[in-house]
Formats: sequence, structure tokens, C-alpha cells
Amino acid sequence: MPGTVTKRRARTRQRLLEAAFDVFAEEGFGRSTVEQVCERAGFTRGAFYSNFSSLDELFLALWEERSARMLDDVRAALGRLETDPDDPEAAVRAAVDATPVDDAWYRITAEFTAHALRNPGLRRVMAAREEAIREAVLPVLVAALEQLGRRVTDRRALGDALVAVHDGTAVQVLLQPDDAAVRDRRHALFMNVLTAYSTPLESA
Repeated sequence: MPGTVTKRRARTRQRLLEAAFDVFAEEGFGRSTVEQVCERAGFTRGAFYSNFSSLDELFLALWEERSARMLDDVRAALGRLETDPDDPEAAVRAAVDATPVDDAWYRITAEFTAHALRNPGLRRVMAAREEAIREAVLPVLVAALEQLGRRVTDRRALGDALVAVHDGTAVQVLLQPDDAAVRDRRHALFMNVLTAYSTPLESA
């Protein structure tokens, strides 16, 4: 029985997360309500509050889930270095493509970020989550660069630069989704940042 309850609870939680994504994307985070999420998921408010204390907590859970998926995708993409070490740009391109540039998700996160900036406590939570994601991704990238014969000289600076490039170029890609040159420049910028914040092992 406990195992059955746990599985049912997990399914309920997952359905709420999926419903929240749709509601947030369609209505905007600031206009979304618990009732809308429950209606979309087919649950009562009781089911919602047995899993989440607020829409803020629901968003953070959704963000954590998508971040974990993104990290798995980046790891898988960089794994091609083991089979094709002579083509680092292809591995970087695959890793960049594994990071989400999604119109709906961008709108959701942009609205939630604005919401968090008006709430000091929530802003600190978001900053901590961003730091955790960065710390999870950096070892993967550092290991990949070492396979390419390069050593990262300042991990924090590399992380900050990659976040800046990702956020900035994501907007450009979303504004010009049919322009292949925009995506090519995005890949080139990521490669330039990785090169700028690393040195050849023999000279490190």
C-alpha cells in the first residue's frame, strides 16, 4: 500500500507540473491561479496543496525538473567527444542544441523572474537555484574541455559568461526563429567563450 500511494502521488505531482506549464504559458504566470492548474490537471485544490504550498513552489519544482533534463541532455551530447574527439565544434554544437531555447518556457521564466525580483526571499531562492544549476553543469563542461586538451582557468567566470551568452542569444533565436545565421552565431559565441576561459594543458 505505501508503494502504491507513493506512485499515485508521483503521478499526481507530474500531472500538476505538466498542467502548470500549459497554464503558465497560455495565461502568464502572474495571471495564473491554483484553480486553473487544478482544472487543467483534473484535480481538486486539495490534491494541489498536498503537493505544493503555492504556485511559486510549483514553478520552482517545474524549473528543477527541466534543469535536470537539460543537464542529462548536455551530458549525452558531450558524450560524443569520446567517439569523435577530433571534432570539438560538433560536440559543442550538440551541447548548445541540448540547452532549451523554447518560446513558451522563456516567457514563463521571464515572467517568474520579474515576479521574483519584487520578492527578496524568492529572489534569494532563485539565485541559489541558478548557482546550483551552474555548479552541476560546470564539471561536465570542464571534463569535456580536458578531453580536448584544455584547462579552465576560472570556473566561476566561465559559468557566468556561459549564462550571459545563453540568455542573450536565446532572445535573438526566439525573435528570429527562421534565421539559421542567428543560431550559427549562438554556437560560435559559446565556442569563443569556452576558448577564452580555458588554456591549452601544456601551457596551463
